[in-house]
Amino acid sequence: MHHTIRTSVAALLAAYALGQAGAALAGETFDTVKKRGTLRCGVNVSVPGFSAPDSQGKWTGLDVDVCRAVAAAVFGDANKVEFVPLNAQQRFAAVQSGEVDLLSRNTTWTLSRDAGLKLDFGPVVFYDGQGFMVPKAMGVKSATELNGATVCVQTGTSTEQTLADWFRAKNMSFKPVVIDSFDELNKAFFAGRCDVYTTDRSGLASIRKTMSGKPDDYVILPETISKEPLAPAWRHGDNEWGDVVRWSVTALIEAEELGINSANVDAQASSGNPAVARFLGTTHGLGAALGLSDKWAYDIVKQVGNYGEVYQRNIREPLELARDLNALWTAGGLLYAIPVR
Repeated sequence: MHHTIRTSVAALLAAYALGQAGAALAGETFDTVKKRGTLRCGVNVSVPGFSAPDSQGKWTGLDVDVCRAVAAAVFGDANKVEFVPLNAQQRFAAVQSGEVDLLSRNTTWTLSRDAGLKLDFGPVVFYDGQGFMVPKAMGVKSATELNGATVCVQTGTSTEQTLADWFRAKNMSFKPVVIDSFDELNKAFFAGRCDVYTTDRSGLASIRKTMSGKPDDYVILPETISKEPLAPAWRHGDNEWGDVVRWSVTALIEAEELGINSANVDAQASSGNPAVARFLGTTHGLGAALGLSDKWAYDIVKQVGNYGEVYQRNIREPLELARDLNALWTAGGLLYAIPVR
């Protein structure tokens, strides 16, 4: 969910070269996707609520629905997506090399990824922050009580650096248990190899609810020690494709602001409201500017829903996470759609 912190000069140069190669192909992704007939979308291996396959191989989650929204805009069919599972170490190279057209993998938007790895990021789809989870039996109520604790942390992420910085600032010590594999990290924590699990709070909620077997035996501590704005990403400089992704995500938020959802979108399309008619393409719409059908936003809402629906089915119900910062700005949150007009 974060950026690699022990990157050699050679690796940085290689990443920069890949980024430059991606920039040289600017504008070609949209044509490639349309010609192929499917969107190749990089997602997390298995984080229920964000991206996870079921026993039949069907992918669900908030990040999955972002991919589906883009496919709906491009093809008029949200199912025209090939999901490519990527771990933390693979994800950026997969975008830079063109293995995937879009990365929608609970990835934090940072300066080093944007400018250093030459990635472009879309609107934030989930405002998050790093936290800590412990067994309830420890009796710990605050992260300030974790001095000397053994902490499970995934390598290939900036979680390690944030963890070390926070403990150092508090004049506390800890013993890291650093593991590459997400599954192995979970096994280590639940087997008792470490006292604490640290990652983004949404990830902790997912792990606690879906992987522990006994969620009430674990507690997510109240402290949030970082800012983690999660957003989709694509190759730097690919502006035409970037516009399609950016406005597809914005459409999810705009639809909720306008009170349009998958159940009422047909009625709303004939409501006579000029802003709604323009958004849904009932009147002369905005698709041509994006190289899309005027029904692009209608297809997103009809097939995927608005942001509120996406959040409710993927995050609120299964993980029991309130919207908080991820509510609309009119409800005290940070979600604010750039005007679709």
